[in-house]
Amino acid sequence: MFAIGIGSPDGPRDREVLGVTAGDPRLDQASVDLHVTAVSSRFGRTPFALRVLANGQVLDTRRIVPQADGSPIDAVFTVSPDPLNPTVYTAEIPRDEAEPVAENNARSVLVSPPGRKRRVLIVEGAPGFEHSFLTRAWSGDTGLEVDSVTRKGKNAEGQDTFFVQAGAGRSAALTTGFPLKREQLYAYDALVIANVETDFFTRAQLGMAADFVSERGGGLLVLGGRSFSQRGLSGTPLEEVLPVELNDRRGGLMRASLGAAGLPAHNKLMLTAEGETHPIMRIGGTPDETHKMWSALPALAASATLGGPRPGATVLALTTAPGGGVFPVVAVQRYGQGRSMVFAGEASWRWKMMVASSDRAYEFFWRQAARWLSSAAPDPVAIAVPDAPEPGDAISIDVDARDAAFQPVTDATVDATLTSPGGETRPIKLRHAGAASGRYTAALTPQQPGLYRIRADATRGTTPLGTADRWMYVGGADRELADPRLNEGFLRRVARDSGGRYVRAAEASRVPSWLQATVPQNVAPERRDLWHEPWAFALIVLLLSAEWTLRRRWGLR
Repeated sequence: MFAIGIGSPDGPRDREVLGVTAGDPRLDQASVDLHVTAVSSRFGRTPFALRVLANGQVLDTRRIVPQADGSPIDAVFTVSPDPLNPTVYTAEIPRDEAEPVAENNARSVLVSPPGRKRRVLIVEGAPGFEHSFLTRAWSGDTGLEVDSVTRKGKNAEGQDTFFVQAGAGRSAALTTGFPLKREQLYAYDALVIANVETDFFTRAQLGMAADFVSERGGGLLVLGGRSFSQRGLSGTPLEEVLPVELNDRRGGLMRASLGAAGLPAHNKLMLTAEGETHPIMRIGGTPDETHKMWSALPALAASATLGGPRPGATVLALTTAPGGGVFPVVAVQRYGQGRSMVFAGEASWRWKMMVASSDRAYEFFWRQAARWLSSAAPDPVAIAVPDAPEPGDAISIDVDARDAAFQPVTDATVDATLTSPGGETRPIKLRHAGAASGRYTAALTPQQPGLYRIRADATRGTTPLGTADRWMYVGGADRELADPRLNEGFLRRVARDSGGRYVRAAEASRVPSWLQATVPQNVAPERRDLWHEPWAFALIVLLLSAEWTLRRRWGLR
């Protein structure tokens, strides 16, 4: 191969949208933050417009001034996707006349509708204000379905009694205070343990709760002073699931997270740098509004003294204990397939009762926490598609089939269909990926850009396992012209590895002479069956005919 380098390693004058991603839903009606990264090269600090479109309609336009030529630019746009239909958001920079390449000026991302309600189970140690306010806040969220178990006291035999509020068919599994079987617990997307002593649970139940997060992909929230009293959950299967250390509870370890902000007031919540942008804590429309709203909220009644964050965990908010130590109040982490969160504060209902009746910070915070925890939990039947395919890509569509206990189903029957952008629906032929796997896969090559819809129904014999519906957007970016700079290193490697040469465009005239002088390499012989060639058959017929003619002319028999 003889490679010819065209252009410059520095690249032409170009503006490019490097990426656009959609964050987790936040705020009451599931607003989403779009994070857009762009770059302007060889234009200096000349301002340019950056706009966001929803299904082709312009939503917002901003005037961007680069800090320096070629420096990355990050912008956040808050949008409200259609709750019933998929929305394609496009970040776009209008083309400048000096740009030779405009194909990289736009990128798109798909935000799918949320689908079914997320199901939350609350296990409460005792009735109280916190339980009442929490349940009311979550029950008022149209995207959540809440079941609760509240311990009332003991009966004449000394056994715990419970007040159960649950949907039809789920109450019986909660009469003992906690689900006894995996399939009963795994029917939920998030589990909340609120103000419950550790010895209330058996070790098997705590292990099942840990598996609920790591294997099932559910969310876990632990809050309340009783949950953290004495050793709390230390030494139990849930210890590693939680985002903070439970054995090391020395104050002052979190001071570095405050930066120049100073110490927060006693039991007053202060956001960390990570908390300012996290969807759980963003209770305002803008970062400034969020800061003002958190600053205006009253102090908590108390806060448990927790240790620092585990590796990979994130502390979102801090407070100061009476002794002056700084401890985390809100911390989160991803654990296995799921997510976990701790809230160390007491009496967060003060954020509702001690402010104006129009203030909705309390609802926003707790609803966003429940949505963030439960959003990652998959259904028993789930479809996986590639993130950003382009027309002509060979892609894989994967369907995972599990039973109610989220064990892989190896003998499932999966029927899947694909609806193309033009509205044509056709079946997809799936094959089993492996003997011990519940994954079924199909190879596709989408030819058209646009929205594709995949639907899958899975059964085991006559027992339905579930139905999955997934959208996929093809053609959100043009990878070929994503970076118009000349990549000489890659071209040199290609030429060298193939035995060819690399030249720049000014020396391209030398390539023809090199091609003529190139000695063809010995090619491995190819075996071909001559009986399959039409000319071979025609030659045999011709020879037989010639023989017959000559024998007749010569009088031979």
